[in-house]
Formats: sequence, C-alpha cells, structure tokens
Amino acid sequence: MRPRVQKPMERRTYCVYNQTRECFLCLGVTPADTVLARLKGLIGKLRLKLDEGLWVVPSQGVHTLGVLFPLDLIYLDENYKVIHVIEHFPRFRIAPIRIKAASVLELPTHTIYSSQTQVGDQLIICGVEEIESRFNKGAIPAKIERQAR
Repeated sequence: MRPRVQKPMERRTYCVYNQTRECFLCLGVTPADTVLARLKGLIGKLRLKLDEGLWVVPSQGVHTLGVLFPLDLIYLDENYKVIHVIEHFPRFRIAPIRIKAASVLELPTHTIYSSQTQVGDQLIICGVEEIESRFNKGAIPAKIERQAR
C-alpha cells in the first residue's frame, strides 16, 4: 500500500486523547504550525464546533484578540504533558505565558470540565490512522473506542 501524500493545501487534522483520563478531548484539531496559521488562528470563525480545535505549535501563550468566543486552553510541554489549563478563557484577552510550554490547544469551552483534564495528564496527539493502530494493538482501552464512534 502506498503512503498517503499530503497535498500542500490539504487541511490536516489530529485526534487528541487524554491517556491519563482515558477519554478523547477532540477528534478534529487543526495545527497552526506556520507563521501565517498562528497569526490567523481562530480569527474570523464565528464559533468552534464541539469536535474542533486549534493546536498552536510552537507556542508558550496565545491571545483571543479578534476571536469572537471564549475558549478552553491547554498548555503542553514537548512530550504532550499538560502543564497548565484555563477554562472558559474570555475573548479579546492575552493568555499568560508559560515558559515550559511547547504548544497550546485551543478547544471549545467545557472541554476541560467534561474530560476532567488536569495538570500532569498525558495527552496523545496523532492522526486518525495512528489512533486506529493504537486501538488495534490494545494501547487504548476498548471502552474508549466506543466513545469515539
């Protein structure tokens, strides 16, 4: 089987799984991993769908200037370990800088609450194919597989 070649303008999405709490945070996170993508961020969007988010990489902090809705923010170190969380971060604000952060997840409000994500939790961020292979290998419990469907 040939590997899938990514087209230059193709929108990549990733799954975010909280390994510590055994639950998915989001199934449709888009990386903002270029200067232009980080600059644009969520500006211009009217809202985030429940399974949508932005993964700002690299980042030690974000802002919601020009963003029309509040967000949940999860700061991650280079190993995707949660080092700081902010629930219901208001629009038109500058979030705190966390020097040890390597990236920040911008997710719909109530994501942190509903998943019970806390500082110290270990996240997995990867493509759908990798999540499927982890399920098949038993690295992720079967009960979570049902939750994802």
